[in-house]
Amino acid sequence: MSNAEAEPAALTCGAAVDDGRSAEKPRVDVLTAREVPLGGPRALTVRRTLPQRSRTLIGAWCFADHYGPVDATGTGMNVPPHPHTGLQTVSWLFSGEVEHRDTLGTHALIRPGEMNLMTGGHGIAHSEVSTPATTVIHGVQLWVALPERHRNTARDFQHHVPDSVRVDGAEIKVFLGTLAGSASPVRTFTPLLGAEIVLDPRASVTLTVDSAFEHGLLVDSGDVRLAGTVLRPAELGYLPCGTDTLTVVNESDAPARTLLLGGPPFEEEIVMWWNFIGRSHEDIVRARKDWEAGTDRFGTVEGYPGHRLPAPALPNAVITPRGNPPRR
Repeated sequence: MSNAEAEPAALTCGAAVDDGRSAEKPRVDVLTAREVPLGGPRALTVRRTLPQRSRTLIGAWCFADHYGPVDATGTGMNVPPHPHTGLQTVSWLFSGEVEHRDTLGTHALIRPGEMNLMTGGHGIAHSEVSTPATTVIHGVQLWVALPERHRNTARDFQHHVPDSVRVDGAEIKVFLGTLAGSASPVRTFTPLLGAEIVLDPRASVTLTVDSAFEHGLLVDSGDVRLAGTVLRPAELGYLPCGTDTLTVVNESDAPARTLLLGGPPFEEEIVMWWNFIGRSHEDIVRARKDWEAGTDRFGTVEGYPGHRLPAPALPNAVITPRGNPPRR
């Protein structure tokens, strides 16, 4: 999915700061979302929890858009061809169906419970359009920052349908990494965890996790308690490294759906602007120039019935560093 803001923020994102609190009882930081329209006046509105001023990365996860459920019988999702550099996109649906086309020649459908992961290292472009059969569109779009030694890697596309694992009162689908005895075969360039967890009404589950990971729990539905803190729909709870078990409790009388994201703190500074990730302001300027000029760097998306997205204007200043603040 594209970051379709007219004036996207220019960020330099750094590694998390270790403030020596890992031995204490973990405290959950609650991140609230801001609404962002994708496109024109009838655009699909998403709830963005990453990046934001209080946190820019969780592991290598650097972008999280959460959308729906919304009626898709009118315009639905229609994101024209747009570019990416220095990242992987992770698409995960709760309902609906989205048609994906990219400059590898991939033509694939994204369906609930099936993950599409696209690698846009040196450059790739893609489009995303909900299908005519879709009546309700609901899901998440996530980005993963590529480390320096892989950020110019070749384009790639992977599709994975994870098995469902039952643990206590929870149904778990692991689409990246390892959790609850289930492992994803999908290749990433840093250690990552990505899993959907659906809890029965009033159910509780305790999961063993990697203590070298920081974690984020995004709530889609229900009121959920994480490490003693209640998270409400569209909120994301952040936990730092040093925790080897996570207890998640559904405080609702209906099923609760969440996404658990994790990874070791990303130890590089990255510059994010629009759909590009680089290491300097000059990287972003070059990527935008290549996209606007229609160079071979991004290629052509075949089969999309319309024009591609133009890049927004660059900010009138050099991007300045901004990273995760120290925890208080």
